[in-house]
Amino acid sequence: VIASHWDSRPFADNSKLNTNKPIDGANDGASGVGVILELARVLQHDTALKVGVDFILFDGEDYGQPENSGFPEMKDSWCLGSQYWAKNLHKPGYVAYYGILLDMVGGKNAKFAMDGTSAYYAPEVQKKIWNIAAQSGYQSFFIKQQSEEIIDDHFYVNRDAKIPMIDIIEWEPSDGSYFSPTWHTHDDNLANIDKNTLRAVGQTLLNILFNE
Repeated sequence: VIASHWDSRPFADNSKLNTNKPIDGANDGASGVGVILELARVLQHDTALKVGVDFILFDGEDYGQPENSGFPEMKDSWCLGSQYWAKNLHKPGYVAYYGILLDMVGGKNAKFAMDGTSAYYAPEVQKKIWNIAAQSGYQSFFIKQQSEEIIDDHFYVNRDAKIPMIDIIEWEPSDGSYFSPTWHTHDDNLANIDKNTLRAVGQTLLNILFNE
């Protein structure tokens, strides 16, 4: 399974102006979808692939409680689409060998650390993907550094669907920015997307698939 969320944040929590207006979501949403569409294009006529691949696009990932809303924290207000899918699989008895989630995979100078949720639920899958990324020459993007546990779509897929899924998500703890600097701001637009980052993620995924 290769998945991403296709929705974007309906407000700009981290912007100083126009905080109640929706963001473009070029990175936080569209970048993962773009990589999946390109993978589908490349794979549609390929007969060398030895495994089946399911693509899933989740809705409602970024409709979580606004930052500093003043209201008590709402439990599980994020990742609504994946929560539903994980509990209501599209086919009875559906199983998958493993899953890869793409979230914010197109930013400039992006770094993808090894998040703690993936390490807990699917450590061998995570190690394999980061190793293949390094073998593919993309170790500057896929850094072998542990990050804290992240609640993203993969958490619910792991917990409820019992599919070992890892997250490729921009996370740079060394400078305190953590998620992308454009995260939930109006700067999350096409001008801040880097083709080199998209290529690093997409080519790594192709190499993973053809090594299965």
